[in-house]
Amino acid sequence: MYSSRSRSAPAPFYETVKQDICKKIAGGVWQPHDRIPSEAELVAQYGFSRMTINRALRELTDEGWLVRLQGVGTFVAEPKGQSALFEVRSIAEEIAARRHQHRCEVLTLERVRANAIQASALNVNESDVIFHSIMVHYENDLPVQIEDRCVNADIAVNYLTQDYRQTTPHAYLSRIAPLTEGEHIVEAVRATAQECAWLTIKEHEPCLLIRRTTWSASRIVSHARLLFPGSRYRLQGRFIS
Repeated sequence: MYSSRSRSAPAPFYETVKQDICKKIAGGVWQPHDRIPSEAELVAQYGFSRMTINRALRELTDEGWLVRLQGVGTFVAEPKGQSALFEVRSIAEEIAARRHQHRCEVLTLERVRANAIQASALNVNESDVIFHSIMVHYENDLPVQIEDRCVNADIAVNYLTQDYRQTTPHAYLSRIAPLTEGEHIVEAVRATAQECAWLTIKEHEPCLLIRRTTWSASRIVSHARLLFPGSRYRLQGRFIS
């Protein structure tokens, strides 16, 4: 993780701080999601300048050891979650498989008339009634996915009345319209300013986008735009030829 140097050359002060913090994380002294001491506290602890401490924290954040939330503090990063590329699973199932806590914040849950893009995605007519939802999924209170979903209202007639604090759109849709086919399109994207705010990431941070379309009995049930912070998630798939 760090550059090699002569054994006789002393490590820069910021490297000393980085190595000490990494030892605490690797040794379990600081656990994922623990808030670490503030910059001022670390300055007092190590006796180095604030600029040195800031560089150490900035580099540890870039390397995935820490997560810095503006106005809140600096926290030990969660090891990257993993999402299945060739399977269609809900984010709640993936989080539960890691024995972590999932919760969902519903931002939008509405009945709308399909615009041209939504109509094409669902294979319905423009201006047909569809359902639309936007939700943020959290893993141990850290936002890990924005789910922006359009749903065929003729198939999932009770979509708007579900309690998505207790279930997920994927679970409900799988129950009322069993999945027969799915498609994933994966892209690397830059999130909008609003999406960055929902995910508590910097505007320049790269994200992973999965466009997921699901069918039941040859009809498209839903089309979802699933956005993940690149620093917190990875995709994995395996196939046999």
